[in-house]
Amino acid sequence: MSSSGWKQLELLVAAVIVVLDQVAKALVRGAFDLHESLEVIPGFFNLTRVHNYGAAFGLMNTVDFPFKTAVLSTVAAVALSMLALYATRLPPDQRFARFGLALIVGGAAGNLIDRISAGYVVDFVDVYWGDWHFWAFNVADAAITVGVAFMILDLLNIRMNGVSRAV
Repeated sequence: MSSSGWKQLELLVAAVIVVLDQVAKALVRGAFDLHESLEVIPGFFNLTRVHNYGAAFGLMNTVDFPFKTAVLSTVAAVALSMLALYATRLPPDQRFARFGLALIVGGAAGNLIDRISAGYVVDFVDVYWGDWHFWAFNVADAAITVGVAFMILDLLNIRMNGVSRAV
């Protein structure tokens, strides 16, 4: 595939993540009230609508300060811009990193849309074991996590065309 073909694929991946994320969040907003929950796999997985007014993993969720939404949105927009710029500078042969960045950019854009339009990010995937709950997350968060994993694989020199050199 040519370099321009890969770039188009990366843009498509990011756009698909944004669409999937926004559709899933719209379905959750339409089906659940805040904190309403549906048990999917007993003792392990619920769909639960929560609002994250903070940053990743709910950091600063309960902290209140003037213009919090504007500050967090600006930081997210700058980070998203820097990631997109970084993606344009990655060599074409770094396919894992490029694919990972496409997932991260799509996820960051999906969450930024929420933050700008509603002042919070809708999370709904509630994974737990007993009384321990992982942070609730959404499609965008999952894409960011998988994207980071792809970038780590690239750092370890594992490429989509096979293992070139494992560290």
